[in-house]
Amino acid sequence: MAITKEEDIQKMLVCKTHLGTRNCDYRMKRYVFRRTVDGIHIIHLGKAWEKLMVAARAIVAIENPADIIVASQRPYGSRAVLKFSQYTGAHAMAGRWMPGTLTNQITTKYLEPRLLMVTDPRTDAQALKEASYASIPVIALCDTDSPLESVDIAIPANNKGKESIALLYWLLAREVQYLRGSLSRSQDWDVMPDAFFWRDPEELMRQEEMDQGFEETWAAAKPAATEDWNAQGGGGEDWGAQAGDASWDAPAAGGA
Repeated sequence: MAITKEEDIQKMLVCKTHLGTRNCDYRMKRYVFRRTVDGIHIIHLGKAWEKLMVAARAIVAIENPADIIVASQRPYGSRAVLKFSQYTGAHAMAGRWMPGTLTNQITTKYLEPRLLMVTDPRTDAQALKEASYASIPVIALCDTDSPLESVDIAIPANNKGKESIALLYWLLAREVQYLRGSLSRSQDWDVMPDAFFWRDPEELMRQEEMDQGFEETWAAAKPAATEDWNAQGGGGEDWGAQAGDASWDAPAAGGA
């Protein structure tokens, strides 16, 4: 477990999970390690890891995984939420939160979950408010400036970076599988954290266009190169003709 904790904290450092904001809520002070010269609060990663483990145990305590809602209005968390639900069986709600989901029984999308998890208490404020009305416990990824009203388990972490959000959901999904027994602690999870990273659709389109353009230029260059080689080969016959000319033997005959 100790080795896993060290490795996980190293991953967190790489994904900048420890970087907070310049502002700090008084209830988040207990999770702040120190403050940099620039005024940015550094989150204590040991405490963040411990709270992740607590959150995983709370998730595992729910018998039916479909009774857990994982919500993210923040675009960077949408892919991570969907991947988390894929591996844990939770109900994902990426994108806009429909008001009344937890309080208005008339709506067709009315849900009665036993646990709610949100990516950011500020952007997912509507979900938190409804959860408080319906007495639903809440797990939240909280930055140093996040409000903690209606939050039961706060995971202190950078909830603004796409790598940080993805890694937190990856660690949580892995720990949930460990606790459920579907994955052995002796073996590493074969799913990489990269699978949880948010990807910009425009960037993907640009990448595809670049790949396609490269393939086209490569295909066009191939026949041209072949023709050049053939042309050079044709020129080689002249060299052969010169080699077979009698003038090459003339100096040798003069020497005799």
